[in-house]
Amino acid sequence: MFIVLLKYAAPLEQIDYALPDHRAWVEKQYERGLFLASGRQVPRTGGVIITRPMPRGKLEALLATDPWAEQKLVKYEICEFEATRTAPELLKLNEAVLQS
Repeated sequence: MFIVLLKYAAPLEQIDYALPDHRAWVEKQYERGLFLASGRQVPRTGGVIITRPMPRGKLEALLATDPWAEQKLVKYEICEFEATRTAPELLKLNEAVLQS
């Protein structure tokens, strides 16, 4: 699994202008079953995305299609982790635990 930290690299006015396109892109990833959770950081300096397990190269290619990335409005920090334990409510989402 991955936690992706988005850091804004542009003024909020530019971020907000491109927000509808970014939200449509995020929604598409949920429809594809790739994202598990996402939202703004507090304070609003960027965002967070939690993904399902996938090859890192696939994630990097996917992030490159984000309208914010295409416009160079954000920078990404990708943290890969293997969830070895989850709350019962999340167990069905954690393929790593289910496979062990």
